[in-house]
Amino acid sequence: MKDVMIMTGAGQISMAIARRIGYGMKIIIGDKNPQNANTISKIVNDTGFDTVAFEMDLSSRESILDLIREAQKYGEISMLVNGAGVSPSQASIEDILKIDLYGTTVLLEEVGKVIKKGGVGVTISSQSGHRMPALSAEVDEQLATTPTERLLDLEVLQKENIKDTLHAYQMAKRCNQKRVMAESVKWGKRGARINSISPGIIVTPLAIDEFNGPRGDFYKNMFAKCPAGRPGTADEVANVAELLMNPKGAFITGADFLIDGGATASYFYGPLKPEE
Repeated sequence: MKDVMIMTGAGQISMAIARRIGYGMKIIIGDKNPQNANTISKIVNDTGFDTVAFEMDLSSRESILDLIREAQKYGEISMLVNGAGVSPSQASIEDILKIDLYGTTVLLEEVGKVIKKGGVGVTISSQSGHRMPALSAEVDEQLATTPTERLLDLEVLQKENIKDTLHAYQMAKRCNQKRVMAESVKWGKRGARINSISPGIIVTPLAIDEFNGPRGDFYKNMFAKCPAGRPGTADEVANVAELLMNPKGAFITGADFLIDGGATASYFYGPLKPEE
């Protein structure tokens, strides 16, 4: 039996994190698209890791429980890397809320019930969660603590209160950050830690599609005018995840780390500030 890592979302960021810290572990790669999961599993296995691909749907509690049961066949779950989700250009308002908001919440909740003592998790959020104006303390608490099966019933998440898919995505990522704070208290009772990372524009195959798509100029302008002057790489996200998930990060839990080359700073206080 080995320590087990659950990795959801068979993408470049999840893979970079898994390769940085998953050596010696059994890695269960969950993705809605089994071809993606199998492809990433083969790439990682061919570099000496031990992974198994598993088809899972983040929007389904039962599918998440199936993933956890699969992981437990190999040993105790000691790490979670959640990179699953959809973007504003990929999905409807309803799907974004069901997958990125509800699904992530269920995953953190269910893994938190079984995580090994000393275990640790990271969930990939987004700079988008930092772009919205501040929500009220009441709404923040609702997003953090509402029982999972009632989350999508909150007034703030009703379709008439969501402007478009970007707004839905921002709300989902804000909820992720608040939920990590609340879940860290529960994980702490098991001697485990959970944090979130909010990347900006990271070069992946999906991002390259976006650069060449209808919103391409918007994205290119964003990274050109941020202090770093460039997009980021998956390995730079993995640098932070490595700190959070090893003993050097033992005092860090319930936190969110913005990794966007300063784009959010530029959005509020620099050349990316929207014209009023």
